[in-house]
Amino acid sequence: MSTITAATAAHLTSAQIPGHFETPSVKKLSEAKVGKRMATARRLTGIEFARPEDLTPLLLDLYLPDAPQQSGALPAVVHFHGGGWRVGARSSFGPALDSLKLNPIERLVGAGFVVASAEYRLSSVARFPAQLLDAKAAIRWVRANAGNCNVDPDRIFAWGDSAGGHLASLVGLTGGSNDYPGHADDTGELRHIDDTVGAVAAWYPPTDLLSMGSQSLPGAAASADDPGSREALLLGAQPAAAPEKAAAASPVAYVGHHPLPFLLAHGTEDRFVPPAQSTTFASALEAAGADVELLLIEGADHMWQLPEQNTTAAVTAIENTIRFFRRHADKP
Repeated sequence: MSTITAATAAHLTSAQIPGHFETPSVKKLSEAKVGKRMATARRLTGIEFARPEDLTPLLLDLYLPDAPQQSGALPAVVHFHGGGWRVGARSSFGPALDSLKLNPIERLVGAGFVVASAEYRLSSVARFPAQLLDAKAAIRWVRANAGNCNVDPDRIFAWGDSAGGHLASLVGLTGGSNDYPGHADDTGELRHIDDTVGAVAAWYPPTDLLSMGSQSLPGAAASADDPGSREALLLGAQPAAAPEKAAAASPVAYVGHHPLPFLLAHGTEDRFVPPAQSTTFASALEAAGADVELLLIEGADHMWQLPEQNTTAAVTAIENTIRFFRRHADKP
């Protein structure tokens, strides 16, 4: 395991749910709204990639490099947003990080990646594993539409922050698993689309819901053991009262099932998701034979917050994430 401890400037100076996912459609892509043109990318917004239980459609935003640095099909990264599984929106990294105007997705697109940022059902709508099934559906959609998006279907990766990092980790570790193959009434075409990814980058992810409360830092802003916690809303019960549900929703429980490269990035002063969630997860992944990079950023809180809008932690995380994906995308 490669462990990087990054000192920031601030630190130096001071139950399975039934439903249906519609088969990915090229028509959905062609009907997407063309969003704001960014410096390095074109953005197509509001593309429907799934409609679980025939209810409200799930949407993603697709970011395409304007002038790719390489010829041929491009690697792709599917991003899942944070928000404690109860709030949040696609293409967002949370209010604190969004306010820094660093545009992590645009930077990744500028490095030669297609990026899809997908939403998923929140805990007010459905309990786990609905969120994981939605995330897998986004991977399948990107792979099914690879030819239309100039994506290499063999170079698709997952990325998420906080709750999204939890889902990205689960997507990676359960790829191809019979435990989460899709919904019972999925069409044969969709069921046979591969949902595996080549690597995962997870920023401050919850990885072991049973241990989160005991690992909380002094002065934590939230604990998984709190009544009505985000984790309890996801599971439909307090983690301690439903250990089997908590384990089923914990990435650490799937370590060894599908070893693949991981980048785990966490601030040492995270008041929402304990840093130990990344350090213990990294150790478990390494013990299972996975290639793991652990980035610990000294003094950083959740969403890479530092005093006085200091961007050092966020920039460090973004740069390391791009290098991680670039390294694995370039492997033969």
